[in-house]
Amino acid sequence: MMAPDFSRASRSRMADIRVSFEFFPPKTAEMESALWESITRLAPLEPSFVSVTYGAGGSTRERTHATLARLVRETDLKPAAHLTCVAATRQEVDDVVRAYRDAGVRHIVALRGDPVSGPGSVYEPHPGGYATSTALIEGIRRLGDFEVTVSAYPEKHPESATLDADIDVLKAKVEAGATRAITQFFFDNVHYLRYVERVRARGITIPILPGIVPVQNYRQTASFARKTGASVPQWLADRFEGLDDDPATRRLIAAAVAAEQVLDLVDHGVTDFHFYTMNKADLVYAICHLLGLRPQLTMRAA
Repeated sequence: MMAPDFSRASRSRMADIRVSFEFFPPKTAEMESALWESITRLAPLEPSFVSVTYGAGGSTRERTHATLARLVRETDLKPAAHLTCVAATRQEVDDVVRAYRDAGVRHIVALRGDPVSGPGSVYEPHPGGYATSTALIEGIRRLGDFEVTVSAYPEKHPESATLDADIDVLKAKVEAGATRAITQFFFDNVHYLRYVERVRARGITIPILPGIVPVQNYRQTASFARKTGASVPQWLADRFEGLDDDPATRRLIAAAVAAEQVLDLVDHGVTDFHFYTMNKADLVYAICHLLGLRPQLTMRAA
């Protein structure tokens, strides 16, 4: 009888691990300081790219553009700009794309976006805007040679009737010019692994990066998950039970949960990870250290 192989990829020297980070634009001077502290902390890990989220409304868009412009100006990071179809005409969206292009951004994360009334409400396209993310991708491609990343949903988008129908949408986005997908966050890795199998069976070959959210605040994360169609397993709730007034232990549990998830994915052959940082660096930095990443560069002086 052959001896069982108990070796794990995550316990060997991990090579070719790639990471990317998502940030959101700050609303206040204090939040801006926290954001740049996080960027400064994570930049030496040489992420493949860093993305900045984008919401409906002029002020949010302006903050996103300002953050991206500063990333281009002051760092060697590769910025990716989020862009949605929400509450804007085609001309307005096209103007944003041109502004990104003029600022030196060559990578866009193209999303339809949540309804104006928030997740869970009915999405209504702007009468003069791009109706879908596929149409948005086509519009971006007309305006420049952008790398285009899109969203993917291991547990299907809340508005999709079935997972197969949702994969049809992903296939259409790829045919329109998408070059990479990032998944909605998930907590049970089986959702991601089965999803990738089904996507590959449909002939979709672009990278499908797992979206990882370190649970900084369990109640907040669980609430957002329910609105976006991501399941929250009972075992996760159990791990944070009784810790509402114990932030130090919560941080330790959050680190353990995230470490368990990413190392299991490494054992299943995953080498690319996208982290939803929530503009907080320490937990993400620790997970990246576990993945074998070490500081390689420093921020360029302004």
